[in-house]
Parts: sequence; C-alpha cells; structure tokens
Amino acid sequence: MKTLFISDVTLRQEPKGSDALLSFREKLEIARSLDRLRLYSVELPAIRNEKADALLIKSVASAVKQSRIVLPVGLSPEGVETAWNAISEAKHPCLQVCVPTSTAQMEYICHKKPDKMLLLIEELVKKAKSLCKEVEFCADDATRSDPDFLYHAIETAISAGADVVTLCDSANGMLPVEFGAFIQDAYAHVPAMKDKLVGVQCTDALRLAAACSLAAVGAGASLIKATTGDDALLSLETFAGILRARGMDMGFGSDLVMTELGRAVGQARWMISTKRGGNSPYDNSIQRQMAEDMRLSSESTLPEVSAAVRKLGYELSEEDTAKVFAAFGRIADKKSVGEKELDTIVASAALQVLPTYTLESYVINSGNIITATAHIKLLKQGKTQQGFGLGDGPIDAAFLAIEQIIGHHYELDDFQIQSVTEGREAMGSALVRLRAEGKLYSGRGISTDIIGASIHAYLNALNKIVYEEGGRQ
Repeated sequence: MKTLFISDVTLRQEPKGSDALLSFREKLEIARSLDRLRLYSVELPAIRNEKADALLIKSVASAVKQSRIVLPVGLSPEGVETAWNAISEAKHPCLQVCVPTSTAQMEYICHKKPDKMLLLIEELVKKAKSLCKEVEFCADDATRSDPDFLYHAIETAISAGADVVTLCDSANGMLPVEFGAFIQDAYAHVPAMKDKLVGVQCTDALRLAAACSLAAVGAGASLIKATTGDDALLSLETFAGILRARGMDMGFGSDLVMTELGRAVGQARWMISTKRGGNSPYDNSIQRQMAEDMRLSSESTLPEVSAAVRKLGYELSEEDTAKVFAAFGRIADKKSVGEKELDTIVASAALQVLPTYTLESYVINSGNIITATAHIKLLKQGKTQQGFGLGDGPIDAAFLAIEQIIGHHYELDDFQIQSVTEGREAMGSALVRLRAEGKLYSGRGISTDIIGASIHAYLNALNKIVYEEGGRQ
C-alpha cells in the first residue's frame, strides 16, 4: 500500500472568511491541534515582521512535536538565514524555497528573466541546504509555466539539494485528467524526481481539488497539501474522508489520526470563521488553556520558575526573572502557585517602570439597550489627553478610548478578572496581557470598580511597552 503524506497549509494562508486576523494565541492553538493529527507537516507563513513573526514561529516550533515545521524563506540568502534562525529549534524543521516559475510572475515578483531565475533557485536551495537537513522546492504557479523552463527549474533545485519538490496548480484549475498528465510529463522529463518526495497543491476553484490530487497520486506524487480554513484549496477533511472511505480500495493510506480529525478541524475552523464583534478588535475566539499540571511550591528552584514563566509566553531579563522568583518565594511559602498566580506575580514584579500614562478620569455609559461608550482622560508629561471609545461592552469601550489616545492597537492576548476580597465592597483585580511586536507584556490593576481595575491593568501593561519602545508613543 502506498503511503500518502499530508501537509496542512492552514496557517500559511491568510484566512479568507474571517472578520479579523488570527491572534498569536489562536495560531499557536491551531498548530497544536494540527500536530495531534500526526500530519506530515504544518506550514507557516513567510516572515514579514522579523521580530514578531520569529517569536510566533519559535513558539509554534516548540509546541509541535510530531509534524515537520515548514517555513518559506525570503528571496535572498539573508532571507534564508532569517528563516533558519526562527525555525532551527524545531524538532523537524524544513526550509521551503517557494518561487514563481511562470514568465509573468517571475518578472512581476522577482524582476528576473528565466536564466537569472535559475541562478536564484540554485543559490536559495544551496543556502537552505547548508543550514537545514530538509529543503523543499515549491513551484508556486507550475501549471502556468513554460514546461521546458519548469523542468529546468526542478532539475536545478534537485541538483542544489532539494529533498521535496512541490508543483502547484494556482490558476483556475486543471481537470483531473489534465493534472495527472501534467505530473506524468514532469516525471518523464525530470528523471531525478523519482528519487524525491513529490507533492502537489491544487486549487479548488472548480471544486475538483480532491480529484486532481488523486490523479496526481496516480501519476506518482505522494505529498498532498490541504487546509482547514481556505475554501480555495483542497479541504483536509474532504481528502481525509476519501482516504477513510476508499483508501484501501485504491491502495493508498496515511498516518493521519482519523479519530482526532473532526475535533481538530472543527476547532481550527471555528477560530478562523468566528465572527468578531462589530465594534471591537479585542474578541478572541478561544479561551486561554490553563495548564493543570503547572503547580509550583516553595521547593521549586529558580530554573523551574523561569521555565514556567517562559511557558506562559514571557521573555524576561535576568533581573526581572530574579524579581519574579523573589515575589514567588513570598507566596509559595504560604501556598502552592499555579498559572493564574504566577501570571499575576509577573504582572506585579517584572518590568516595573515609571508610568508614561496615568489615569486622570473616566466616564462610562452602558446598558442593555444602548451601545457602551467611554470617555477617558490620561495624563502624559503633565498634559491631559482624551479619547472616546464605542465598544461591545464598557471595558471594551474603555480600551478603545485608550487606543484612540495613543494612536495604536495592541493585540489583547488575555484578560482576566477576579475578586480579591469578599462582600459588597469587594476589591476586584484585573490582569491584562498585551502583545507588541510578538512580545508579551502584562499589567495588573486593583479597584472596587472592576472597570477602573481593568483600565489600570491596561495602562500598567501599556507603560511597559512604551518604556521598552523608548517612549515613542
């Protein structure tokens, strides 16, 4: 029986049906879900913002244990090195050299003629191979390419060290019989392909992606690219359903964990398609998963506490790690410390800075028949700055009003509220986690008014960001 390898490109593609881009935490959770399926590979998007994207890639790389992590490189040797630095700690890394091979796209995207393009392919693949054990060459628009040039490009990539060759049908879509013949012709003209893993990625513009993929398998391909979140490409669930129903009859099989498929695909699709609030960019489609096994005691060492802090997503300096450990020790002497407590400790002890912004006043209007509004006044260097926010709730409106003042939006990674005292005049504690350039900052606020506590927590986190950015806000 022939084994098929399934590569998921959900995270590589921009979600088409979503009202907002996926958050850092959502992308990480999707990667974990896909890894449980034991896919051959999970593909990530190319690096655009080096600082933020590299942090996401490193987080995904540490979370994915079963599958390969595939990362596209930039179109220069420096871009290859940047990609490798981000993915090098993955258990199964793979660098992907993905280039256009049609005449129009080569000139439009790379500004190169065919002969220069072949030199670029050779340079990129050799550089990638010198860094990474596994390299994939991907012809992004293979079916629109001049056949002779495509064959030369594949030969060049294989000679330079490519281990995987992927041919993409990114036009309006071939018919299955045409695509099968296209793959057969490639094998016939490039004999070296027989010793490599050959993959295909088919558009579903004609709703024939599954049929074209099967035709390619019949012609010799073994790697199939699918997705859970883009209707324009082959559906992972559809192709897995075909393998489950008719795989044995056709002589095909895969290592895909079918019992996990429904849950993993459903979770990923839910995150991608969940409607965000009409007034708010702060909605998150998943709740933060609490680590039940994260329990620290007074016997926990500095390296153990430091590792737990990194697991929460923080990157602290040695000085801040020491402050967190000292604060942890005072609490651990009285009780065990879990994730919530450790998060609060980090927010209270790490990166304490002189505030750039302080709260002067806030006015909130909210009710069950009106849209929540907030009027916030902040002090910065003795000057009052004010903003107005319209949100899906009073806290949401307050955060949006602050954003109007600072002129910037930060991803809200987490928001927690809890009571710290009892009774009608109970004190409320709020924890806000913001991401800036991929890095996590947390702030804590306490007040008898939970809205006030939330505003103070947001400002606490914001001031840390402003301090690290050199006060540019």
